[in-house]
Amino acid sequence: MSPDSRTTVLFRPVGPQELALIQRSGFLEFPSRLEGQPYFYPVQNEEYATQIARDWNAKNPTIGGGFVTRFLVRTEYLSQFDVKTVGSAIHKEYWIPAEELAEFNRNIIGKIEVIAEFKAPQI
Repeated sequence: MSPDSRTTVLFRPVGPQELALIQRSGFLEFPSRLEGQPYFYPVQNEEYATQIARDWNAKNPTIGGGFVTRFLVRTEYLSQFDVKTVGSAIHKEYWIPAEELAEFNRNIIGKIEVIAEFKAPQI
């Protein structure tokens, strides 16, 4: 994965079910949001994505594990969305409206990579 001035590297923490849907797409797109999920939240840095995947997804028994994905998006497309800080300085994310997700997916360059996995604790 080689970002340049035309692309932005983003990260997304996902659970096993979302990862299976990403895999089904050939690692080319994120699945549609479910009802009650008005936004898609890619994040700006690996540390933040890791926190969510490790400390929330992997520890939540209804999710059952966490994965960190990394992907490139066309910077020009992404520039229409504001970056939101939702905690400390590392907690920066984009809020992509659910109805924009298909267009967002068309602006992903290359494949979505899985760069970390966190297993759910054994009971």
